[in-house]
Amino acid sequence: MTKQIRGYLELLERFFAEEHSEEELLKMRSELLQRIAFYSHERLIHLIVTMSFAVFFLLGLLMCFLTDSKAMIALTVLFFLLLVPYIKHYYFLENSVQKMYLYYFKVEKL
Repeated sequence: MTKQIRGYLELLERFFAEEHSEEELLKMRSELLQRIAFYSHERLIHLIVTMSFAVFFLLGLLMCFLTDSKAMIALTVLFFLLLVPYIKHYYFLENSVQKMYLYYFKVEKL
């Protein structure tokens, strides 16, 4: 997904670096709206997953303080190790969609 979004953002940069007809701008506006909707849905799913892992990590951390189980410590560390890449990916998704909004507003002004 990351490669796909980066590729699309590069395409948008190249598109807006040139002059285009009204018809091409309308076509790009429509495609951009579809992509924003698609990536916003992806962003929502990743927010849910990221928040779930954050809650699991916090519950595991609480259980580590209440019990002395090595298995619980290992599980909590695993949740943390999975949470870090999820946060990184969600951050990328959020910023990418925000950039797409800016491109959309640019099309609206033209």
